Parts: sequence; structure tokens; C-alpha cells
Amino acid sequence: MKPIDLSIPLGVGTPAWPTYEPLQMKYFKRLAPNGANGQLLTHSNHVGTHLDGEIHFYTPGKDIAALSLDFLMHEGVVVDLSDAAGDYDVYTSKMVEDRVEVKEGDILIIHTGYHHHGWDQPAADEVKYMVKHPGPDREFAEWARAKKLRWIGVDCGSADHPMNTIIRNWMPRQAKEADAHFKKKYDMPLEQFFDDSKYQLMHLELFNHGIIHAECLGGDIDLLLNERATIACFPWRLVDGESCIARIVAFVDDAKHAELMAKKEKAKLTKFGDIAGIQNDWLHDEGRARALCAKK
Repeated sequence: MKPIDLSIPLGVGTPAWPTYEPLQMKYFKRLAPNGANGQLLTHSNHVGTHLDGEIHFYTPGKDIAALSLDFLMHEGVVVDLSDAAGDYDVYTSKMVEDRVEVKEGDILIIHTGYHHHGWDQPAADEVKYMVKHPGPDREFAEWARAKKLRWIGVDCGSADHPMNTIIRNWMPRQAKEADAHFKKKYDMPLEQFFDDSKYQLMHLELFNHGIIHAECLGGDIDLLLNERATIACFPWRLVDGESCIARIVAFVDDAKHAELMAKKEKAKLTKFGDIAGIQNDWLHDEGRARALCAKK
């Protein structure tokens, strides 16, 4: 088994979730005169690829250190919803199951395509990445519980719809755009579709059931669209941690890895050496073809 990285690069330019402390890094000692380089980092747990733990929203829940490796690493599937949901859209469990088989107890990774607008990508757009990405409604959370999903990962700023978070208040211009979109597409104003009873439902209605999620995935995720793999999340063993920066990896067999690396050699890459998602439409076409074959 060999790994495919599903994590984004982490640096001082990586945006944290709005209002959370970003990564800051400085040298506190240098080779001359100290004999070694040493750095000091300060940051919140919600910057870069990270795992939201139960106690982020559920006080009696598990901390990050309590999550077993058997829980964090398991069979799962990467679903591509980039052809089904765009700016401010709502994605559904049907969209997922129309494209891939989701087994009970799976890890589910959702490729919305909005990591293409992450800070590390050539089409970087922080507002689009954090504020305009699609997200689910309560139906999806209920489906996740029924499927007994282990955990969920998303390639954008939040597993919740951004307009079902406090971002709606912080970004009034975009909230106005979203309201017009919801009225046109869903025949309902935004505040009625996502009323107070649904607030941050992917956090508040799943964490108390042990279904947590990772946010801001990316890396070479475009190599695995609509495919199954063994998926693993490696946060720190952080006692009392409500969440944690993490490395998320998909493991495939050696032959599959060689096939994927051959594709990567043909692909356009970011300056960090990852797949430049928006510049490799052929990978998305292949993923959609796999989804069509799976339906037949």
C-alpha cells in the first residue's frame, strides 16, 4: 500500500477559518550563535487541513487524543460533486449515492471542487473558498447518521454550508447574493431555508453522535475522484484537543499507485507539487466516467 496526500500545504499564508488564529512562525534561535535553528509556532486548530473533534461543539464528547487509529483509518470513498453543486448550492445524499457506493461505516471524502480556489492553487480565491462553497441540509446529516459514517472530509472551508454559519452575518454582500440564489433555485429565502433550528447542523447534529469531520482537504485529491481507498487521518495525539491540524492520506495498492503517479506526471501541478485542480479537467472527466460506469 502506498499513500496519496489529501492535505493542503500549511504555511503563514494559509487562511484559518474566519476569526480563528492563523499560523504564525518565527525563529527563536539560529545556527549562529546558538548551534541550531529553532522555530516557534502559534496557531489555532482550524487552519489548513484539520480534524474537528467532538468537543469542538459537544462538551461531553471525546478529545482528539481519544480517537483510536482504527477510527481514524478505514475503508472509504472519495465522491466528486463538482458537477452537481456550485456557488451557494445545497448538495444531497442522493448526489453522493448517484456517483459512488457508500457502505455502512465508511469514511466519506467530499470533493466539491472548491479546493481549486484554495490559497495554494493557481485559481486561488479566498472568498469563494470560504464563503461561496456548497454545503448540505439536514437531510444529509440524517443520512450520515443512518449510514453510520465514521467521519467525513470536505475540500473547502467548512462541512456546513457557509450561509448556515456565522459567516452569513460577517459577509452581508455575499449573504445577499446567496439569498437571491436560494429564492431563484430553491423557491425560499435563505433565512427560511437555513433557519435557526438548522444552525451549523453538520457540527451540532453529528458530533454528539460521534460523526466528526475534517475540513480543507486538497493535495492530490483530484487523482481519486469517485474511487474507493483506505483513508487515514493523522492528527496529533492531543489531550484535551477540541480539534487538530492533521495529515490526511489515501492508501492504494502498489499497482494503483503507479497508475496514479503516471497520471500525475502528465498533469499540471501547483508550485507546491500538487495537482492544479482547475487546470486538469481531464481528471474530472475520468472521475465522472467512473461514476457513470458505477451506475450501470
